Amino acid sequence: MTKKEKVDFVIKTLNELYPEIPIPLEHQDPYTLLIAVLLSAQSTDVRVNQITPLLFAEADNPYDMIKLSVEEIREIIKPVGLSPMKSKGIYGLSKILIEKHDGKVPQDFAALEALPAVGHKTASVVMSQAFGVPAFPVDTHIHRLMYRWTFSNGKNVVQTEKDAKRLFPKELWNDLHLQIIWYGREYSPARGWNLEKDIITKTIGRQSVIKEYHKKKS
Repeated sequence: MTKKEKVDFVIKTLNELYPEIPIPLEHQDPYTLLIAVLLSAQSTDVRVNQITPLLFAEADNPYDMIKLSVEEIREIIKPVGLSPMKSKGIYGLSKILIEKHDGKVPQDFAALEALPAVGHKTASVVMSQAFGVPAFPVDTHIHRLMYRWTFSNGKNVVQTEKDAKRLFPKELWNDLHLQIIWYGREYSPARGWNLEKDIITKTIGRQSVIKEYHKKKS
């Protein structure tokens, strides 16, 4: 298969498996999405979705959020991990949104990445899912699968993002990054991986990865 045929095969397979694409993090608007994505760093979406209703019952907008202290925010979000840093980030970015952006989440990569505790991946998710701007946020699933599928060398997420944007049509980025995440969770996980169920890797996967898989199984 040529690289283009592999790309087309991935797009076709993912569209068949995920014609409707669920959004992993529950939210009501750009602000609650921003907070949910920030909380999801080094945590699971399931855990975040358990905690955000408790936090948003207290404050689902920046004006109410800064009425809470950093300590109060931290108490609520403790179960998601990294709570000292995340609670400061949530309070700090809420304050900046009020002072600089009329309490609204900016539709701009640079402005988002200037907020406390907001990195490029978080900004990409918000731009993509809240505002529909083409972006390709790379999480661990996408990073792993882009390597398994020979689409990237796996050196770092910056390179993986560049490769994804180069290979896949821009108008598909917002759907595709979510489809790949769901596929990675269901069919091609890091642990407990069953190659027989993983039709994409089985068909176009990196030979060294497949060999390694069979070696471990034998």
